Amino acid sequence: MDKAMRSEREERNGSVLSEGGLLRRVASLPTSGARACEIFRMDGRLFLAIPQLAYDVADLPAHMNSGDSNTDLLIFEWVNGGFVPATSLPVPGGEDAEFFTIGDRRFLATASARTGAGPYQPNVDSAVYEYIKGEWAPFQRFAGFLAKQWKALRFGDRLFLALALGVTVEGVEATNPRQSAIFEWDGAAFVPFLTLDGPWGYNWTKIVVGDRQFLAYADHTGKSVMLEWAGETFAVFQRFEGKTGRAFHVLLVPGPVQVAFAAIADDTVVYRWDGERFAPMQVLSGPGGREFASITRGGRHYLVQVNFIEGSPKAPKTDLLSVIYVWSGETWERVDQFETFGGTDAAFFEADGRQHLVVTNSLTPDVRFSENTAIYEFLG
Repeated sequence: MDKAMRSEREERNGSVLSEGGLLRRVASLPTSGARACEIFRMDGRLFLAIPQLAYDVADLPAHMNSGDSNTDLLIFEWVNGGFVPATSLPVPGGEDAEFFTIGDRRFLATASARTGAGPYQPNVDSAVYEYIKGEWAPFQRFAGFLAKQWKALRFGDRLFLALALGVTVEGVEATNPRQSAIFEWDGAAFVPFLTLDGPWGYNWTKIVVGDRQFLAYADHTGKSVMLEWAGETFAVFQRFEGKTGRAFHVLLVPGPVQVAFAAIADDTVVYRWDGERFAPMQVLSGPGGREFASITRGGRHYLVQVNFIEGSPKAPKTDLLSVIYVWSGETWERVDQFETFGGTDAAFFEADGRQHLVVTNSLTPDVRFSENTAIYEFLG
């Protein structure tokens, strides 16, 4: 279904319910190649940051890695029942945004994959901004190579920023640092702490099991890995078989800790702590997995799995069904599904006394970038 037909259907029906009735679409935000959604609050106000990978270029053939990557990150504010544009930041080839605080200071880390409109430059800085006197001001820049994700992490009284980097594509050369890395706050800035061997990083997730703390790292071409915090540094604890890793996500359900692991060209799997390691528990789906969001409502535990594409980047199928599962006490059961179009991320948030879900879409069915971000009311 093309974008015009979907818009016409939404206007005619007033709202769109997901197949299982858990989601009611309440708004669409105009975005282009949206790659992530970051919900955050400041001074009692609710904001949404969306980095954008690319704008469409009319005379360029449709391709998921083409377009004009000299883009802005969009920041919206929730006002009178919906998100309205608040400001924008120059974040070319935008892949991620991560809000975090240090004391009463507010920061937004942004990840840039590239600049240009063909040829592209993947050796590009990623910027961290600080909110000062009502505006976002550049604070620190990090040289990188096709940056994918930032994650702010606290272990004990120490603060780290982890940056996923890299790609292994013939003809694309790194002059900037190409390996994913972790930086530590030294009181004035973030300084290098640890470099990983991952060649094509995507995602970081902190996991706590009793008094043990882990950091999961998803990689596309290398083995994704679980690191354990040993008090002074991180040590490799467990490696995961397979490739094309996209995201880890902790599932807060009764019993042993569970972790979902998405892969774009392999199975998306839930692992469970068996007392010694994370062991496979359940296969959720086949290829296409990209990101997760989860929530507990009325004693029920829900997991949203956002699917990105199926097939190759040369001929991707972008119009997929993303899935909602509920925990039965023994297994994750599929209870709903909804349309996504190159889906990249999702996040729950509460506003005006109602629970909502934002889902970023990055590619139209004809592989163009001008695809709206969806705002749903969650009815679970």
